[in-house]
Amino acid sequence: MGKYYLDDLSVGQRFTSQALTVGEADIKAFAAQFDPQPFHLDDEAAKSTLFGGLAASGWHTAAMTVRMLVESGAPLAGGIIGGGGEIAWPKPTRPGDVLHVESEVVEILPSKSKPDRGMALLRSETINQNGDTVQVMTMKLVVPRRPSL
Repeated sequence: MGKYYLDDLSVGQRFTSQALTVGEADIKAFAAQFDPQPFHLDDEAAKSTLFGGLAASGWHTAAMTVRMLVESGAPLAGGIIGGGGEIAWPKPTRPGDVLHVESEVVEILPSKSKPDRGMALLRSETINQNGDTVQVMTMKLVVPRRPSL
């Protein structure tokens, strides 16, 4: 199937993205611009932190997650349009990690005031090559309804 409209979704439906490899240079470049803390920028300094080594910013992990969702993980008509959500990082993302995203539709809410759209609650886990969950994100997404012909 191509892009999914709200009408095509069902509670319990699952999507899995393709993989993305996390590069050390990418971690440092993101951190330098958006989250300049030693445990994201400097291998040696990171060793003495609670991370025990270089770790990607949680916001970098979130950005990579959205990329995977957009490119292969949640083929929603209209794109990934956020209307709010929650995010947690139970484990750090490390250089060399190979991530993928597994998502599940948790709830579908057609809009009462805007009949051309609704909200889908999507729970996504970003998982590394060892099966460790590095991020859990539950998002309310605005999804268009299938247009009438």
